[in-house]
Amino acid sequence: MRMVIAAIAAALIAFNVPSAHAQNYPNRPIRLIVPFAAGGAVDVLARLLGGKVSDQLGQPVIVENRPGAGGTLGADQVAKSPPDGYTILQNTNGAAIAPALYNTLPFDAVNDFAPVTQLVASNLILVASPKSGIASLQQLIEQARREPGKLNYGSSGLGNPLHLTMEMLKHATGIDILAVPFRGDAQINAALIAGDVEVAVVPLATAVPLIQDGRIRGLAITGAKRSPTVSDIPTVAESGVPGFISTSWQGWFMAAKTPAPIVERIQQETAKALALPDVRPRLAAMAYDGIGNPPNEFAAYYKDEIAKFTKVIADAEIPKQ
Repeated sequence: MRMVIAAIAAALIAFNVPSAHAQNYPNRPIRLIVPFAAGGAVDVLARLLGGKVSDQLGQPVIVENRPGAGGTLGADQVAKSPPDGYTILQNTNGAAIAPALYNTLPFDAVNDFAPVTQLVASNLILVASPKSGIASLQQLIEQARREPGKLNYGSSGLGNPLHLTMEMLKHATGIDILAVPFRGDAQINAALIAGDVEVAVVPLATAVPLIQDGRIRGLAITGAKRSPTVSDIPTVAESGVPGFISTSWQGWFMAAKTPAPIVERIQQETAKALALPDVRPRLAAMAYDGIGNPPNEFAAYYKDEIAKFTKVIADAEIPKQ
């Protein structure tokens, strides 16, 4: 009888361990892994929200940049981290693209992660270097058709949403433009300003101030509608590519098997941060729509995005890497 009671007690203790961890969480710094270079759109948002969540939790949220392989190096680090809530991944919809683009990944894109919340939704924008002389999407298409393979575009890694959106545009218009790899969108923007590349698809968030200063030229918004921040720039669909839509998002993930109360705590604190009076105008200035949805909603959306991009890559005949 005593052995039975001891076994039941041991089981109850084991069952309550995650609960105890969740009650004490967080009691030390949290690492926020950004799988892209510092200074880009993902990094900027991570530092903004990380600072606010840190204030709310009373523990440091330390942003660590781990660029490489289109975001998969940083994602792998989080997938293999202890499921204790002290390592968070901030990723883009490239997380949903990777399963369809790569023959193998060092992690399972669905089963190795616990989706926490979608942070923001945002548009991408096709831009050109002022030194290229390209002033519109139609002019780009015409020039690329006249001189196939001569123009080049900045890409921040195979499978990144910026790369895939340009490849979708190339497929939709039948043009041939060569990719030039960079570590992130900040480096792409610098190359556009210098005239080292002719065009690129970049996050609207980091492009707007450069467009307003005349350092790069906006050609077309890739989403379904124009952006109020640059309302004079048409969409790709308006510019002669009917039905073209490619948007972006960012979200937080933790390692699979992280206790649900911890995941929910971070989601709640993030939603609170997104709604702060001093955060909302900064999101608007970066052309972001704040989301902050519950983990179950983000998990369902993430799976839908994987299915969508699997079809997009197949339709565009992009070979698996």
